[in-house]
Amino acid sequence: MLYEFAGYDTAQWPDSYWRASTPAQLSHQAVQGAVRSDVAVIGAGYAGLNAALELVERFGLRVAVLDAAQPGWGASGRNGGFCCLGGAKLDAATIARRTGQDGARAWQDFELAAIARVRDNLQRYDIDAHATETGEVLLSHSRNAWARMQRDAAQDEAAVLWDRQALLDQGLNTAAYHGGVYVPHGFGLHPMAYAAGLARAARAAGVCIFGNSRVTALQPDGGGWVLDTATGRVHAKQVLIATNGYSDERLPRWIARRILPALSNVMVTRPLSRAELAAQGWTRQLMAYDARIMLHYFRLLPDGRFLFGARGGLSFAPDAVARFAARARAEFEVIFPAFAQAETQYCWNGLVCLTGSLAPYIGPVPGAGGLWLALGWHGNGVAAASEGGRRVARALMGEASAPPALSRRAPSRFLIPRKAALRLGMMAAALRDGPVRPVG
Repeated sequence: MLYEFAGYDTAQWPDSYWRASTPAQLSHQAVQGAVRSDVAVIGAGYAGLNAALELVERFGLRVAVLDAAQPGWGASGRNGGFCCLGGAKLDAATIARRTGQDGARAWQDFELAAIARVRDNLQRYDIDAHATETGEVLLSHSRNAWARMQRDAAQDEAAVLWDRQALLDQGLNTAAYHGGVYVPHGFGLHPMAYAAGLARAARAAGVCIFGNSRVTALQPDGGGWVLDTATGRVHAKQVLIATNGYSDERLPRWIARRILPALSNVMVTRPLSRAELAAQGWTRQLMAYDARIMLHYFRLLPDGRFLFGARGGLSFAPDAVARFAARARAEFEVIFPAFAQAETQYCWNGLVCLTGSLAPYIGPVPGAGGLWLALGWHGNGVAAASEGGRRVARALMGEASAPPALSRRAPSRFLIPRKAALRLGMMAAALRDGPVRPVG
C-alpha cells in the first residue's frame, strides 16, 4: 500500500465526530470455516453495501460482504458527509470528448440519479442520517476564479451566482471568498449513520456481512473464485471489489498503480453559539467548497458544530499529520475569523481515491472472468458510490451498459511513482491556488 501502516490499521478507528455521535453498532463477526455465495463483495462501504442490496433485492442472490474492519471504518464513515454531484475529476468538455455527447448526458444523468439514490435509501430503509438543506455552493478564492465562475455559470441554467453581498444576505459570509455559485442539488448528511443504516438494511435483506475479515488471497477456482481470510474461506461465482482508496493492489495485481489514494483531513469544532454564528454571518447548513485545486470543504452541522475539510498531506506519520492539521486550522481561522475561539474537538483523516483516467471504474477486471471493480469516486463517493454499487450489480447480472460509458473505460497506470506525482501536483496546485488570505 502507498502509505504507512497507521493509515490502514483496522484495529484503530479515527477520532471522528461521526464515530462519537453514532450509537453503538452491531459488530459483524469474522468469516469462520467455509462459506458459499453467489457473489462475494470485498468492502462494506457505500458501493459494496448498495451492490449487495441490489443483488439480493432485485435478483435474489446469496451475497457475502467481507470487510477488513467493520462497515463504516473506511471512507464511508469518515468523509465530510457531502451527498452531491461529482465522482470524476473531469470537466464537461473533456467528458464529451471522451464519450461523445450521449455519454456526457449519461454521466450527468448518473450524477443526478446518485443523489436521488441516497434520498431513496434513507427513506426506504428508514435511515436517520441528519440530512440538511438542499443544494451546494462553490466559492471563488480569487478574482480570476470569480471571473471564470461567472463565465461558466452562464452555461448552466440551474446555477445561481451570488456576489459577496449576496453571500452575506444568504447567511454564507466569509472573509476569503469573492463570490459563489449555488446549484440546487444534493444535501449534507451524517456519513456514519448512512453507512450503518445500509449495513442494517443489508443484513435484514439476507446479506451475510463479515467484519474483521481481510481477504488475504483471491484465486480462480472452477469457474468461480476462492477468497481466503485468516479465519475462513469464501467460495463465490463472482466477486466485486469495492475498497476504493483502501484497496490492496495485489488483489488483483491488475489494480496496481491504476489508483492513487490521496489524503483528506477533517476537523469539527465545538458547538458554536448563536452570537458566534451571527458575528461571522454564516447561519446556513448548506454544503460549501471552494474552487481551489487543493480544495477546502465545509458546512455547519445540525448541532451547531462546524466541519472544515482540506485536501493534502503525504504521510500518515504523526508529525506530518499534526503539521497538516495545524495548517488547515490556520486556514480555517482566516476564512472564518469569528470562529477562531471555537476549539477543534475532533480531527481525523482518510483516503479518497483517484484513478489513472480521473473517472470511476465500474466494470470487469480484464482477463479475469467473474471479477469486478467499483471504485475511484474522487472524493465524492457518498452519492456516486451508492449509485455505482447499484449499477455494477446490474452489470454483474448481464446488463453491461448499466454503468455510464465514462465509468466503463479501464483506467491506465500511473507512469511515474505516485508519491512523486502527488508531491509535484501539490506544489503546482499551491502555486496556482495561492495562499489563503482575506479578500481585500
